[in-house]
Amino acid sequence: ANNGEIAYNVFGKYSLVFPLKNKENEIVSFYFRSILDKENAKHFYLKNRTGLYPNYPNPKTKKLILTESIIDCASLLQIDEITTNYGVLACYGTNGLNEEIQKAILELENLEEIVFVFDNDDAGKEAVKKYVEQFKQYKISTIELPNKDINETLQLHEKELCLELLEQRTSILFSSEETNFSIENQSEPTRGEAERSEAKQNKSVKSVQSVAESKPTEFLKTKDLLKRLNLQIGKAGIVGEENSRLLLFLIIISYMNKSPIHAIVQGSSGSGKTHIISRIADLMPGEDVLRFTRITESSLYNWGEFDLFRKIIIIEDLDGLKEDALYALRELISNQFLSSSVSMKDKKGNNKSTRKEVKGQFSSLSATTKGETYEDNMSRSFLIAVDESKEQTTRIIENQNNRNAGEIDPKDGQKTVSFIQQMVRNLKHYEVINPFATKLQLPEKVHKIRRLNEMYQAVIKQVTFLNQYQRQLTKDNQLITEIEDIEQATEILFESIILKVDELDGSLRQFFERLKKYVKDKENIFTQREIRQELNISKTQLQRFINSLLELEYIKYKGGFSNKGLKYQVDYWDNYSKIRTEIKDFLMKQIDNLKQV
Repeated sequence: ANNGEIAYNVFGKYSLVFPLKNKENEIVSFYFRSILDKENAKHFYLKNRTGLYPNYPNPKTKKLILTESIIDCASLLQIDEITTNYGVLACYGTNGLNEEIQKAILELENLEEIVFVFDNDDAGKEAVKKYVEQFKQYKISTIELPNKDINETLQLHEKELCLELLEQRTSILFSSEETNFSIENQSEPTRGEAERSEAKQNKSVKSVQSVAESKPTEFLKTKDLLKRLNLQIGKAGIVGEENSRLLLFLIIISYMNKSPIHAIVQGSSGSGKTHIISRIADLMPGEDVLRFTRITESSLYNWGEFDLFRKIIIIEDLDGLKEDALYALRELISNQFLSSSVSMKDKKGNNKSTRKEVKGQFSSLSATTKGETYEDNMSRSFLIAVDESKEQTTRIIENQNNRNAGEIDPKDGQKTVSFIQQMVRNLKHYEVINPFATKLQLPEKVHKIRRLNEMYQAVIKQVTFLNQYQRQLTKDNQLITEIEDIEQATEILFESIILKVDELDGSLRQFFERLKKYVKDKENIFTQREIRQELNISKTQLQRFINSLLELEYIKYKGGFSNKGLKYQVDYWDNYSKIRTEIKDFLMKQIDNLKQV
């Protein structure tokens, strides 16, 4: 009836319309964004607005991006690499992280990180400060936009810039005070600049404990970083193994770079090889680590295209993998890529063939009792032997006893693990240039010298990468290796180089040196029983060592009977210590020559 009242009014004219959805994925409201009058009437919502855009996050979400507006969110949804690896959720302005959004976030049981992508203005920055307080149980980070907002950034730049900004996101770290936090900007570290004062250098000599309690970026700027880091790794729960644990750390963080490297940790049963790789993995951001006790034949082919991209893979028992699984793993390590032809149903339910790809840029640590078997078939893999000496056993037992006596506080180890994780998150992705690469050589005695040379150069790059807060950059934003990096890498890698010279694998070499020490003279005869009792080795393990040494002609059979004990004698008494000294002198002389140039 015409009663003089307004029958209807225009709402959302000349606007783009975005649906808002409830938990059941049903449209329950709309948002309208004007495409004409952007100054006076930009945003329109229906009355009693409910629902989220684009929808409620997947319950399995581990990393969630929060944008300031729906348009920003819609812009990110156009990038496949983001939707594959992140959940994306829109807020309704700087004051629009409402109760429904908060509840949806808190219901995500697997959530580990929230990335705020708000506008690059004062209002956006203040909003981030306000909201992060509500989510302190998660890792919180943000990105530095070159333009006003993410939508404008994507209009003016290629999507690769957005992906790079996301990779270089800044962690927001909370201090010990509940209401304070600080932003560690990964993109603005000082790397050896002239303005670093003498007082600051003196300050960096403070105790390791006080450094660990400081900010991760301050720790990364300290002198003798690798030595200090190695002590922190020890505090985190890895007893002894000083060189091996630091090398494993350098290997595992290579997942951040384009050419990651890998390690196979070898040791006899019960030697602690699984423990060391597991504890090293604990030092990495948990969201980047994939741990496997078993890998089936075709499982690696079934991951999503980017599920293994910039990840860490831990394999607790490499010996348990069947040949097909080992083949797929070798392909991923060598080529960073798997491609398979699979059958899938189309929309009509008909079977059709399609190509499935898995990109595998990851570092890996694996444990095995027979490293040589796998090392030969996996490029870019280091073979590292667990220390099985009596001295190492004594150190482990002493640590266990101190822990059980309450003399070691488990909370200290947990704090150290958390600190190192934050330190890793503050490392920025860089490529490395080594201007000394052409002047470095390995001893001619080294077996498989081509492969080892590549690994040697890779470890030097990893040391430079870890020292990034103290290194200069090229005009192309590449880190420049210094002689100090080469010296540190040589010290860390020395045992692996020795293993490449030696035809005995790590565990076998350790046994043979202990055997020679017990036998004392080449002419002395020994039996398996006395060696088993003296060196405290299982019968199965000893039999494997004896068979290998017989095959390589390091020992020989000297009679006896199987029911009364077979007798053996050392046949080849090599001078292992002399070889080690010669190689060490060769490498260090090379470094001294570089310093004099």
